[in-house]
Amino acid sequence: MTVNPAPAPVSRTVPLRGARGMIADKMVASLHDAAQLTHHARVDVSALLQAKAALAEAGVKISIEDLLMAALVRVLLRHPDLNGVVKGREILLSEAVDLCVAIALPGNLLAAPAIFRASEMTLPGLRAARQDLAARAKANKLTVPEMTGGTFTISNLGLSRVEHFTPILNTPQIAVLGVGRIVETAVPVDGGASFRPMAGLSLTFDHRAVDGAPAANFLTDLCDDIEGYVP
Repeated sequence: MTVNPAPAPVSRTVPLRGARGMIADKMVASLHDAAQLTHHARVDVSALLQAKAALAEAGVKISIEDLLMAALVRVLLRHPDLNGVVKGREILLSEAVDLCVAIALPGNLLAAPAIFRASEMTLPGLRAARQDLAARAKANKLTVPEMTGGTFTISNLGLSRVEHFTPILNTPQIAVLGVGRIVETAVPVDGGASFRPMAGLSLTFDHRAVDGAPAANFLTDLCDDIEGYVP
């Protein structure tokens, strides 16, 4: 009897070429070119769930991701040092938020097209723009500026079992926000405990452009904004 059998043969070889190869090259280049650090936080999303329900009663269909995007854009305008790109020895900051949204595509592919001037859009406008990008991404109809522009990226894994993760920068952007699933979590309240819907937020930033304390202040402000959310 063989105690330790031989390893199973390779059943399939997937070449890293084409779109998958380009994504692989960009991920490696991102880790090589930027000094990446990630801060993690948990945020109570009760206010977002209440806002979503209230809007639904008014006949307005909005997702939690849409509400998070709106809060993110609002907070970025208060923390402009995270809204921009690093090119060579220069940090280029933008007055407008051009928000990239990570979109998983069939065939183990990924796109992160930009919603240009997201900071000037209404909540329904943000939702419509996100849905339009997702539809055109799946139809391979995104433009080159949409695929290569942007000042900040959001990556949402809230529909999975992932609670926290370390998103890789969409270089040359300064920062990216990763969103995890919502988990009912016991938190201390008035000397006791209460279960609240908590979501994980993970902010990866380029330490060449932003130090740890300002990045932590941004993430704290984002959590505060979400917890006191008003559409």
